[in-house]
Amino acid sequence: MVNIYEAGPFEGRLQQWPVLAVMGPLEVRLAETEHEVEQAQRLRYCVFYEEMSAIPSPQMCALGRDFDKYDDVCDHLLVVDRESQDEDGQPLVVATYRLTREKDAARAGGFYTAGEYNIAPMLNGLPAGTKFLELGRSCVLKSYRSRPGTMQLLWKGLMAYVARFDIDLMFGCASLPGTDADALAQPLSYLHHFHPMPENLRVTARPELFVTMDRAPKDATPAREGLRSLPPLLKGYVRAGCCIGDGAVIDRQFGTTDVFIYFPLSGIDARYKSRFGLAK
Repeated sequence: MVNIYEAGPFEGRLQQWPVLAVMGPLEVRLAETEHEVEQAQRLRYCVFYEEMSAIPSPQMCALGRDFDKYDDVCDHLLVVDRESQDEDGQPLVVATYRLTREKDAARAGGFYTAGEYNIAPMLNGLPAGTKFLELGRSCVLKSYRSRPGTMQLLWKGLMAYVARFDIDLMFGCASLPGTDADALAQPLSYLHHFHPMPENLRVTARPELFVTMDRAPKDATPAREGLRSLPPLLKGYVRAGCCIGDGAVIDRQFGTTDVFIYFPLSGIDARYKSRFGLAK
């Protein structure tokens, strides 16, 4: 067992939490120190700003870390390579997820996703007591993306977290690379036609940010090709059973086109439940 903070900041909120899963030298667990959160932020900077086309603030650039106000109140899920070390001699963080529950979002002034989408229909339309979890800032170090076990461990850790806190619904923004919606017509149209959210709960991009996803007729959007056109993480969400909100959002800071993912735990595909330990 290791000590883990229930959700930052780190003072006064310790609870017992084990390493969630292990595969060879890799293990998945929650960040337990400020240094480990900074490791996750450095990994995010490496992937989003150095490898991809995100635009950092001067302070981010100086520190070599991606950060915002949510990092102080959420949980950080880490995949760690115990056989590799970072520049400080600590086990290397090779993958991460940022996990935000309702009580954490309240401390930050609302969920991050609300900056792009009107999530009120979803929050208000589900039964009282529904437990929400916002997913964000997911990334994997490039040299570990094709390495067996990395994404599987990240998902195993996420499912263990969901089980521990009895989460009913996961949601957040998932990204397609690039800011040209016309160039992304195939994946956007596929998601729009084949995976819409339930109408009574449907989340919609904020009006000033709304970009239509209906860029080609359904009969001109073959499902198989549409699925193939998705980036790996979003493809995994869709295969596992997520639905998509209405409208995309161009995120010019990160150089991406975002879509809203709605992921009720009751709707997870049985194969994924079995694979990641949620099968009854």
